[in-house]
Amino acid sequence: MKLYELQAIAKRLNDFTFISRARRIEDNTLEIMFDKSQSYFFNMTRGHSLIYKAPSQRPLQGYNAPFDTLLHSLLSGSKLLSVDVPNGDRILRFEIAPKSSYKDKIIYLQLEFTGKNTNAILIDDNEVIIEALRHIDADSSFRVIRPGMELLSIPPFERTEETKNIENIDIYLEEKFSEIQTKKLLELKKQKLTTVSKKIKKFEQLLNKLPDKQKLETQASEFKDIGNLILSNLYQIKPYDTKLKTYDFEGKEVTIPLPKDVKVNRMPDHYFNLSKRAKAKAKNVHIEQENLSSKMAFYENIYYALEQANAPYELELLVPKRAKSLRKKEKLREGELFWIEDYKVMVGRNSNENQKLLSIAKSNDIWMHTREIPGSHVIIRTDKQNLPESVLGAAAKLCVDFSTNHPGNYLVDYTKRKFVKVQEGSNVEYDKYQTIPVLKEGVEIRV
Repeated sequence: MKLYELQAIAKRLNDFTFISRARRIEDNTLEIMFDKSQSYFFNMTRGHSLIYKAPSQRPLQGYNAPFDTLLHSLLSGSKLLSVDVPNGDRILRFEIAPKSSYKDKIIYLQLEFTGKNTNAILIDDNEVIIEALRHIDADSSFRVIRPGMELLSIPPFERTEETKNIENIDIYLEEKFSEIQTKKLLELKKQKLTTVSKKIKKFEQLLNKLPDKQKLETQASEFKDIGNLILSNLYQIKPYDTKLKTYDFEGKEVTIPLPKDVKVNRMPDHYFNLSKRAKAKAKNVHIEQENLSSKMAFYENIYYALEQANAPYELELLVPKRAKSLRKKEKLREGELFWIEDYKVMVGRNSNENQKLLSIAKSNDIWMHTREIPGSHVIIRTDKQNLPESVLGAAAKLCVDFSTNHPGNYLVDYTKRKFVKVQEGSNVEYDKYQTIPVLKEGVEIRV
């Protein structure tokens, strides 16, 4: 951050008198909302700190560290007394009167944009640290950043910096957000598309490895004929023979390899069993083919949805970070598992998985499906709670994204699972439902 930027931001923030909300929305990013409408974001990444202005943003995950708890309790609903840049350092210092205090009390939030020591620190009126985004020990710096320690001043440092006059700091910070969002979206989209592309390729390889039905049927017939030939020539076979020379049923001379470690009288059964297995594979290979094809189509729909996503939140919803998935410590054997605002959302990738989800859903869970087109069934685990509209809307979009890759206007019906009656397979009838319209846009930019 440049000093002239911080000074312009401090001047603008002094127009506000009230902090309505303060929270962490990403690992290193704080959102502070002023006067119930204006959100400013403070990215405290070491060496890459920045400030931008944007609409209020939903956190990617819940943050419950001591710093987060105190940030919320001390700043949310508090009175903003002043914002300044002390001593011409790259620091924003907020003077705050907390709402939660039972008597007059002053605290400070100090945001330090100082390269590798970038930090967010809560301080009391005696300059004693209440809590900090990052703790720093004595072996790392002479400025120990820990609760209960006095906050030492940053050593004076003479620097020559450019100065600019920023006519409208809000527009300046909104443009910065737009640049960040575009760059972040492209990088994240590329990463997510690569992940999903690997899954699609994996299913392609599995499909290519599936045996050919006609070849299996031919193989089954050949094994059966061999079994019959051995059966009709058992009297000629000695226990130590490794092959049988005889004539097939058309009078042609053939040499048949005999199985090792199999008794002579069991050799026909060996080939009859091979014939049965090949016949069963030929009969069921289409089932495996349909299963793999439907799963591949599911990920192709995800790929398409990723291409048309317009925000990092949408990308994270479609393909969550591995660490986030592991943190939930829960896997779904049948279907795909998502989390929307900590609500468990299950999506079927094919007819079998749709049936399975219907069978494990609880009576008060929410069931969703696109109207008049075949596709994924979606189950939202409610735990008997009323779902926020934002969760229903996001789940409905997932339902459309995973059911079709054609742009258009779609209707998604939803109701409680107890009002859904299974007919045949995953076909259902349902009543007492509500409907959410979903617009699926076409892809304009492909990465």
